[in-house]
Amino acid sequence: MTQADLAHVAESSTRHLSCLETGRSQPSREMIMRLAEHLGLPLRDQNKLLLAAGFAPAFQERALEELEAAKSAIESVLRAHTPYPAFAVDRHWNVVLSNSALPQLYEGCSAELLKKPVNAMRLILHPAGMGPRIVNFGQWRAHSLSVLRQQIETGADPVIQRLHAEIAAYPVPPNSEPLGGFEARLHLATPLRIATRLGTVSFLNTVTVFGTPNDVTLAELALEMLFPADNRTIEIARDMVREQVQLNNTPSGEARLFAT
Repeated sequence: MTQADLAHVAESSTRHLSCLETGRSQPSREMIMRLAEHLGLPLRDQNKLLLAAGFAPAFQERALEELEAAKSAIESVLRAHTPYPAFAVDRHWNVVLSNSALPQLYEGCSAELLKKPVNAMRLILHPAGMGPRIVNFGQWRAHSLSVLRQQIETGADPVIQRLHAEIAAYPVPPNSEPLGGFEARLHLATPLRIATRLGTVSFLNTVTVFGTPNDVTLAELALEMLFPADNRTIEIARDMVREQVQLNNTPSGEARLFAT
C-alpha cells in the first residue's frame, strides 16, 4: 500500500500523512484508529500506536478466565469436536484449552514438552515430541514455518522469531517421507500424518478465530481442530477411544487445560 493509497482510504491527504510520519503534525485519536483499521493492525499493535502518540490504549487485555462467554463458547466447540483433537492456542502457539482427545497420539513425548504451557508447534515437531512419528515431517514443518513467517511479517515478535529458528533447525527424522514437489501441491490440503502403535492416522486441520474481538487476548486466540482425512483414521480413532475408556473408565471429551 502506497502512502497515496492509505491517504485515500483513510480520507486524508498524502501531505498530512507525510507530516504525521515525520512528526511535523500530531495525529488525533480518530486518525490513529482510522489508519490502524486500514493498515489491518492487530489490536495489540493498535494499542502500541495509540500509546506512542500519547493516547490511552483502546482495547483491554484480560485473562481468558475473565472472558466467561468466550471461554464457554470455546469449551463447547472443543467438546463437540470429540473424539478428534481440538485445542485453543495463544499468539505464541501455547495451548490454553484442549479437549485432550486421543492421548495415544502423544505417547512417547518428553514429559518436559507436556508441561504447561504446552507449545503446539514444538510438541508436534520436536525430536523429543511427536517429530519422529510425523510421517510427512518435511511437509508439515514447511507448512508450520510458513505460518510463523506470516506472523513475523505482520509483527516482528521476538518469541515467534525464536520459535521459527528453533523449528527450522530440527533434524528431519530418517524415516520421514520426501518433502514432495508438484504432485504434493495437487492435494486438497496438507494432512498431518502421525504413526501410532494402532496405525498411521491422517488429519486435516482447520483454524477458527473470533470474528469481532474487542479484547487483545480474544483477538489472538485461535482454535485448531483436526478432522480425519480418511476412513482408516476414523477406525483407528474409534479404537483409541475404546481403549482409553477401558483403561480409565471415565467419560472422554471433557474440555480442560492440556494436562499430562
